[in-house]
Amino acid sequence: MDRKKLLALFVPAALVLALDQLTKWIVRTTPSLQNKTIIDGWLEFYFVKNEGMAMGIDILPTWAISVIAILATTGILIYLFRTMEHSKTGYLIFMGLVLGGAMGNISDRLFMGYAYGYGGVLEGHVVDFIHFSLRIGDWPVFPYIFNVADIAISVSIVSLLIFSRHLLTGDEETLTAEEVESPSLNPIIEENKD
Repeated sequence: MDRKKLLALFVPAALVLALDQLTKWIVRTTPSLQNKTIIDGWLEFYFVKNEGMAMGIDILPTWAISVIAILATTGILIYLFRTMEHSKTGYLIFMGLVLGGAMGNISDRLFMGYAYGYGGVLEGHVVDFIHFSLRIGDWPVFPYIFNVADIAISVSIVSLLIFSRHLLTGDEETLTAEEVESPSLNPIIEENKD
C-alpha cells in the first residue's frame, strides 16, 4: 500500500482521536468547565453523558449502539483498504477524520461505563460538552450537545458532499506526445476521431 495514502488516512484519524479524548478528559476532570459559559448567548460547555446515538436518539440499548458503531467503523475501514489504491489523498484525509471521530466515540462506549462504575465494556456513555446556546425567542437554534469527534465527522461528511466532484472522481488521463505517436495507441485514437 502507498505510504502517503496510509498517512493521509491515519494521521487525521489519530489527531482527532487524541484531541477528542483529551478535551473529554479535561472537561470530565475539571468541574468548573462542566457548566461554563464561553461566549454569552452563543456557546457554553455543558457536560453530559450520552447513552444514545447522535442528537440524543435513544431507541436501542447502549450495548447495541456500541456494537453497531464498531461494526460500521470496521466496515468503513475495510472498504477504505480495498479502495485505497484508487482513492484521492483529499478523500482519505476526510475519511480519516470520520474514522478518528468514530473511534473517539467508540472509546467512550468501550471504557466509560467501566471507568465510572455504571456498566461494563460496550455500556459506556459518550461524553458530550459543546453546546451552542443561541436562541431565537424561545426556540434553540441548535439544541444538541456534542464533542470534538462529532465535529470531525460532521465537517468531513459535509465537505465530502460539497466537494465530492473533486474528491471522489478520478483525474482524466492525458496522453503525452510520445504516447500519441505510439503505434499501439494510434488505432484507438483514429477510432475515436470518427
